[in-house]
Order: sequence, then C-alpha cells, then structure tokens
Amino acid sequence: MGNRAKDWFAQAERDLDQARASQRDARHEWACFAAQQAGEKAVKALHLHCGQEAWGHVVARLLQELPVTVSDELVDKARVLDNFYVATRYANGHPEGPPFEHYGTLQSMQAIEYADTIIEFVRAQMA
Repeated sequence: MGNRAKDWFAQAERDLDQARASQRDARHEWACFAAQQAGEKAVKALHLHCGQEAWGHVVARLLQELPVTVSDELVDKARVLDNFYVATRYANGHPEGPPFEHYGTLQSMQAIEYADTIIEFVRAQMA
C-alpha cells in the first residue's frame, strides 16, 4: 500500500471546511470538534509524509513526536484543540448541560484559527 499522507491531508482540509460550515450554522460544538479533527488528521498526514505512523488523538503529543522542529506556540495551540475532542460531543463532558450550551462563536473562531495554523504548518513541511 502506498503512502496515504495526501489523503489524510485532504481530509484535514475538508474537516476544516466542515468546522467553518458548522460555525456558520451556529453549531459551535461541532465546529470545535471538526477543527480538532482537522488538526489531528493534518499532523497524522505529516507523520506519514515523514515515513512513520502515528496513533492516538492528542494533537499536541502528535506534534511533539514529529521528526521536525515544532514551536512551543504551535504545541500550545494544539493543546487548546485537544480540549475539544471529547467534551464537545458527550453530554457528560461538562458538569451539567449538553455540549452545545458550552460553546459559542469565541471558541469556534479560536478552534478554526488554531486548526488552520496547524494545517498551514503541515502544508509547508510537506511542500
């Protein structure tokens, strides 16, 4: 089987498009989750591009395990995205209330911005 890095990266871009669409529809919890997925899949694409596999969903750790230099700032942005992996989807992710009550424009804008930053980092590394 060939290297699937481009496939993972293409899906990351599509997930970021989904994040933007969810934000436009005021489904901010889904925007945040889709942004997290975009970041995760982009970093996994870079792992594959570098000839290694990556497992797990913690974007910050995935970045730190890359065989390239990654800034602390980018890792910090990934940590923000990591907070959107579970709590955005599950009713028990917060002390009370459904997930959609805990996310708004501020969170989805930040999530989309950070995912976009990670995608651009990966794009530059894969160029």
